[in-house]
Amino acid sequence: MNSTKNPLRVAIGYPPILSDKGVALLSQNRQFQYFNAKTYIYPMVPAYAASNLKKHGYKVKWMDGIAAEQTHKEWLKELKAWKPDVLMVETKSPIVKKHWEIINDLKKVFPKLITVWVGDHVTFAPEEMFDNSKVDYLITGGDYDFVIVNLLDYLTKKTKLEGGVWWRASDKRIKQKPFATIKRKGKIVYANSGKPSVAHNLNELPFIDRDLTKWELYSVYNGNYKYTPATYMYSGRDCWWNRCTFCVWDHTINPIGSYRRFTPQRLFDEVKHVVDKYHVKEIFDDAGTFMIGKPLIDFCNLLIDSGYNKKVVFSCNMRLNALRQEHYDLMGKANFRFILYGMESANQKTLDHLDKGLKVKQIEEGVRMAKKGGLDPHLTIMMGYPWETYKDAKRTVALAKKCFEKGYVDTLQATVVIPYPGTPLWKECKEKGWLLSENYEDYDMRKPIMKSPLTEKQVMELTQELYKSFLNPKFIWRKIREIKRIDDIKFLFMAGWRFLGHLTDFSPKQLGQHGEND
Repeated sequence: MNSTKNPLRVAIGYPPILSDKGVALLSQNRQFQYFNAKTYIYPMVPAYAASNLKKHGYKVKWMDGIAAEQTHKEWLKELKAWKPDVLMVETKSPIVKKHWEIINDLKKVFPKLITVWVGDHVTFAPEEMFDNSKVDYLITGGDYDFVIVNLLDYLTKKTKLEGGVWWRASDKRIKQKPFATIKRKGKIVYANSGKPSVAHNLNELPFIDRDLTKWELYSVYNGNYKYTPATYMYSGRDCWWNRCTFCVWDHTINPIGSYRRFTPQRLFDEVKHVVDKYHVKEIFDDAGTFMIGKPLIDFCNLLIDSGYNKKVVFSCNMRLNALRQEHYDLMGKANFRFILYGMESANQKTLDHLDKGLKVKQIEEGVRMAKKGGLDPHLTIMMGYPWETYKDAKRTVALAKKCFEKGYVDTLQATVVIPYPGTPLWKECKEKGWLLSENYEDYDMRKPIMKSPLTEKQVMELTQELYKSFLNPKFIWRKIREIKRIDDIKFLFMAGWRFLGHLTDFSPKQLGQHGEND
């Protein structure tokens, strides 16, 4: 094993996932999807991991084969040229089988390569990862940007290994006494260092090294951007509500009660850094829900008082019932633009079932206040709940159309609800016999996998109908009148392109077209 005088070479990234379903949205995505419209999301925690490793003296290479649009052969050639000692990759349920194959193939080509896999599926099913692949180490929990440094420090300096790491009992490199072990037929096969820690201080992370992590790959093709080049930030880990039963990040890598965030000053400092050095025009903060109360007010005032509200547009995720009008007005003054809300449904029974902590009446109230404050509200909605009737689903479509017609909402994302493995919704489906499939590859939002009063065709048609919600003369005329510069025209063109792509994503014609191994 290399010493600190000859630091380990670490590759971090994603092997290419090629599919006729489109681009694999694996990075920085709470639930995996394929998009027909080209989309690349800047993966914040892996990017912090790469930057943190570099800060601690490791040699790091960023290798996102998906965003770089590489073939597997091209990605493998780059990996061979770099000659890494360690490879760290994030995985998710719908592509984990492909990753098992990739790990096993890599071990044939690079028998000495140390493979480290991370992410929500790893946290949900670590034993399964070992059972089906030759992976060396697993890091469970959401702080793998800290723990990867700890693991490599242990391997090179024999510092104490913190919680969250899994290894094979036969691994001679691990001398530390395990916190727990897994036995098969009376024999210890796997071990771990304990429950993942959520005690790390996010403010100790370095700024993301955007040159190292090739930020340009993610600076244009993203539906959350109006002005480019743009970039992502991640002010908190991950959502202070932290309870929605369908969200896998809330119940695996960022469990209830684990929310932490940067201070407003720390976040503002990184905003200044990316604006001054990279001249970004827009920033989207992808924390599950942005900070509220005094931290929000302080951050807005930092932007306003410094004049950076005139240099960059800021966007974020938010809860529909979290803010008052004065907060939205301040955000508008601070040059916040795009604000994304998880609406999910217009039926109270569904909002309660999902533990959203939201009332139906607060949906229209929330987007109305945001629009009045000068922001561009965006709704995310899901179709195909096991307990919703066709009439219930149409009620959701009707509310979306109403919000568009009144001018309260600018954009929308519609998906098929998926009981992601590891979530309370998935466990409920298992208990009640609602699952139509337990094949992970079916969990990609391209078709329903839960029993429902709606047919598969109805779910897909309703999802498409949601995307068509803005097709009314009032909304279209309003958008035309808002055109003030060339960026507005470009944005409308790109929005139309993505709209056509999403109609294809959820076309009823695709049902039954994709084989098991697509």
